[in-house]
Order: sequence, then C-alpha cells, then structure tokens
Amino acid sequence: MEFDVVIAGGGFAGAYCARALGRAFKKPEGERRVALVAERNVLVFQPMLAEVAGSSLAPLDVVNPLRQFCAGVNVLQGTIQKIDWASRSMIIDGGRYTRDHKVGFKHLVIALGSVTNLNSIPGMPEYGWPMKNVSDALRLRAVLINRLEEANLAEEEPVRARLLTFIVVGGGYTGVETAGQMLDFLRQAHRGYANLRRAKIRVVLVHGQDELLGEIGPELGAYARMVLQKRGVEVRLKTRVTAVTASRVTLDDGTVIEANSVVTTIGNAPNPVVMDLCKQLGVEADKGRVPTDATMRVAGIETLWAAGDGAAVPWSDRGKAKVSPQTAQFAFRQGMLLGRNIFAVLNGAKPRPFKYRYMGQLATIGERAAVAEIFGIHFKGFFAWWMWRTIYLAKLPGTMRKLRVMIDWTFDLIFPRDISQILPPPEDAVRAIHLEKDETLFTQGTPSRAFFYIRQGSLVLSTKGLPDRTIAAGSVIDQDELDTSNLWEATGTAAEPSDLIVFKGRLIEYLRREMRVVKR
Repeated sequence: MEFDVVIAGGGFAGAYCARALGRAFKKPEGERRVALVAERNVLVFQPMLAEVAGSSLAPLDVVNPLRQFCAGVNVLQGTIQKIDWASRSMIIDGGRYTRDHKVGFKHLVIALGSVTNLNSIPGMPEYGWPMKNVSDALRLRAVLINRLEEANLAEEEPVRARLLTFIVVGGGYTGVETAGQMLDFLRQAHRGYANLRRAKIRVVLVHGQDELLGEIGPELGAYARMVLQKRGVEVRLKTRVTAVTASRVTLDDGTVIEANSVVTTIGNAPNPVVMDLCKQLGVEADKGRVPTDATMRVAGIETLWAAGDGAAVPWSDRGKAKVSPQTAQFAFRQGMLLGRNIFAVLNGAKPRPFKYRYMGQLATIGERAAVAEIFGIHFKGFFAWWMWRTIYLAKLPGTMRKLRVMIDWTFDLIFPRDISQILPPPEDAVRAIHLEKDETLFTQGTPSRAFFYIRQGSLVLSTKGLPDRTIAAGSVIDQDELDTSNLWEATGTAAEPSDLIVFKGRLIEYLRREMRVVKR
C-alpha cells in the first residue's frame, strides 16, 4: 500500500488532520491518497476519561470511531514498528493473525505523542494502574469495585484498611480529576456494602511539585488542593514515590503506606519510533518533541510534518515566542490547520502558520466543583464545574455522543452510580512482581497459589524450629516448599529489594500435575 499522505497517530492532532484532509479530498479520492495509522480505531476524548473510571459516564460516551470521524480517508489500525525514511515507508503490526504490513508515503505526519514508561519506579510497572485510555479507565473502575468486594469480606481491620486505601501518583490534570472521581465513586458505592458503611475510605494524592495543577497556576492549584483536602483526600506535595509492591507504597521521606491499589498518571516518555526517525534524519528532539516551523513542517524536510504533544510547534502568546503547550485544545487545532496545509501544498499553494489565541484551562475536582482559568480570569467552585461541563460537552465530537453524555450526567445527579462488575482485572498466568526488604511473600501454613522465580534479589525462608534459609537470585520456589496439602512449609520474606516472576492459575496446576520446575 502506498499513499500521498500517511498520518501516524490517532489522537487529537492525527484525527483532526485526517478529518480535514478527508473533507478536502472527498470520497473516494481521499481513501486512495490519505491513510491514518492508529493503534485503536477510536478517538478518545481524554478530558472525560476520569469520569469513566468514576462510573459517571459510559465508555462509549468518550470515544468516536475513527472511520466515522475521519470519513474520506483510509483508516489502518495497527502499531507502527519502524519508519524507514530512506524508502519512505513504515512497517505496521496489524495483529496476532496477520503479517507485518509495509505502507509507503510521500508526505508523513508525525502525531504519535508520547508513550508510557513506568520503569523509573521499582514495582510501578507491575502494580501501577495507568490512566491513558478507555481500557485503563475501565480496568481502574473494576479495581475499585473489586477492592470494595474484598474489603466487605475481610474481617481483620488492617486488611480492610489496606484494601480501602487508594494512592494516586501525579497532581496534574489527570491525577487531580481521577482522585476526585475516585473519592466520589467510592464514598457513594461503599454505602451499598453492609460491612463497609462505617469503614473509612482513604484516597492519597502524591505530587512531586510545590502545588497541584502547575499548568493552571498556583492560586487555582492551591484552591483545588484545599477542596480535595476538605473532602478527605490526603494531598502530599513535594513528595515522590520510590517503590511500589502488591501491598505497600514507599515515599521518598521514608513513609510507607499500606495499600493494594496505586493509580499512576506520570511516566510519559518519548516515542521510540519517533526517536529512531529523528536519529535517521539527524533531528534533535528536545524532550521527545520534534521541532517544526510555524506551518508544522519539520525544518529542512519538505515532506515531513509534526503536530500534537510530540511536536514542538512555535506559538506566539500575545507577542511572546513560545512552544505550544501539550494540551488537547492545541492538538486538535494544529491537526485541523495541518490537514489544510498539506492539502494546499499538494495543490501548489503555500501553507499557513499556526496561530491561536489561548483560551485557558479547566479541571474538575469532584463533587460538582472545578477550577478554571479563562482568558486570564480565574473561576472556581460550582460555576467553574458548570463551565467545565458546558465547554467540554460543546467540544465533544458527535451529536449522538453529546446527547448520551447529557443523559448520563442528568442521571448522575439523581441516581447512584452503577457498581456492576463487568470487567474483573485479568490474572496473568505469568507476571512480574516487586518486593521491598522485609516484605512477606507467603506465610507458613497458607495455601500455595503460585510458584516463584527470583530474578533479582533474595528471599529468606523461615520455618519454626529450623534455621533460616536464603534463596538467591536465579532460584525457583516451587512444590519442594509445600507439604502434602499444598501448604507452604515456611514463611518467605524479602531479604532485600527483589524482583520475581510469578507462575499461577492454570499454569501452576499444569506444573503440579505434569512436571517439576528445574532449579538452577
């Protein structure tokens, strides 16, 4: 397949660029000449994602099918593996049952944005729940409900307290909005559990900066913090998470919080596909953002364009030269102009520079309260919340979805939020876990639900009446440590920070029946 224009990325910038080109070319010419390559076949309206996790909105309310939204272009769902600039082509992984596909282009638009990388914090990749897309929001909603169900069964107070403690890492827009929605949902939902009506719901928001919502200014950030704290959210500023395990979160001030649920809204990293392309072209991409001129063309390369969060697009803010912020309001406006610019270039006309008068920013903090900065004027409280809903409802693509959201928001004002569990978190047969020093992995006399391979670190096995044994990295803890009733004969505790591979579910049953794990 070969196209005149290939747009890499289905976020705001890429989708609106494709939409503009589709309208300009018309069918069927646009489908022959323009392709949009996206990992998912929907455009996600990110500002409302936290409300899906909080059960205020249904998942279909915040997505729009790209084939409908970008009518007139060829939408290709797949993951871009590599872009080869010399051959003007890219390799796309289309899925499990198809081979890799080669797609050629004459003009290329980079709108891939960043990727999630949680590896900077030990244990975060294994235990942190990200909030990047609709699937993440649905999984988080399932986690919240599962924790309530487990806590309703728990009889030991420390266990119940741990299950009802929720950590949110990152105090930007997503972190603040997610923390507010979680608190609203949990406080309303836990009343339906007979054993939890007097239990305390604990939500902790951890932020490494001096104040929340740094993008919106210290005054509104302080107001957001005050409202959240008044409602019961524990806000920890100038604090960073240093390690996460299945049952605890360690902070850089030495505080250890017992919790089974951690939501992370940090961990953005440059897209490796974009970085590889920049290396091929000798382009310096500061912080992973591809530099462009005012028309969004990469300097010195006539057929390469970039927009959105992954592009450093020049912007004049009331006469001051800046780089466009990484927000949705800039991304979709850049996308629309870029589509028109490319169409102009293909027809021998000159592209136009990006210009936009900054309108402001809004963030909801739950319980019908929000903060907003519109044209330099600050708003807060209920009026800001009304503005937030009104403005984002107007920006939501599609009349049908606007009606759905209006109906769901109306029901949310009258009826309790739905706590139906339709998506339990998956239990992988093989997964990685992280333990901090002195953390218990299993206890003597309890049933075995998994076997373990120690990838890094070491464990101490303690059996009453016998000397302790140290199990080093490279070892396997399997059925040799079980009695005839499949109970652990010792207590396993981390001797140091350790990383393990867990074998469980049907796999462990197969191992028990058919084979013995070979130790190194």
